[in-house]
Amino acid sequence: MTSGGREDAPRGEPVRVVLASQSPRRRDLLDLIGMRHEVRPADIDETVLPGEQPAQHAERLARGKARAIAQRDPDAITIGSDTIVVVDGDILGKPSDEEAARRMLRRLSGREHTVFTAVAVAHGERLASSVEEVRVKFRDLDDATIAAYVATGEPMDKAGAYGIQGYGATIVERIEGDYFAVMGLALGRMVRLMGELGFEYSFGPPARR
Repeated sequence: MTSGGREDAPRGEPVRVVLASQSPRRRDLLDLIGMRHEVRPADIDETVLPGEQPAQHAERLARGKARAIAQRDPDAITIGSDTIVVVDGDILGKPSDEEAARRMLRRLSGREHTVFTAVAVAHGERLASSVEEVRVKFRDLDDATIAAYVATGEPMDKAGAYGIQGYGATIVERIEGDYFAVMGLALGRMVRLMGELGFEYSFGPPARR
């Protein structure tokens, strides 16, 4: 979904990138593809609205984050993203404590869940967004394994109480979809959204086409 309009930057000129998130995983992924960036977390209300579906919720938050920062720095490309874990129609956010983490992991043990990662790219008043959907299946986890994983501390700041890029890689049996979306930023989709706004990624800083 794309909206808004503004004067374009000069063709071929590299454009600054701002990540509207403090997630170290998203920072690492942008570094991985050579996209230098600044970090300016957006402070928005992440409450689920009545009747809001999981994908809609994730996309609304990603758009809100990107828009909030782009309004302050309209000359930069701002990237907003939000990742949620859904099982049985319920959104599993970040666990409030270790017991909450253990409950989430017990619920995910031996079964599939869905990860929705929304990405929004903004430049001035223009904004494009979309959602990546990934199916993830855990292997069976006994209580001792769950307790040992929670004791690493890794689950505590992650939706669904696991990180696929860390120790959590060993409890995932398979995924169907974009691995990087499960990490927290769907890179391919992000690049396509930049293209919708007229920016080209050529294995470095994005530039105006």
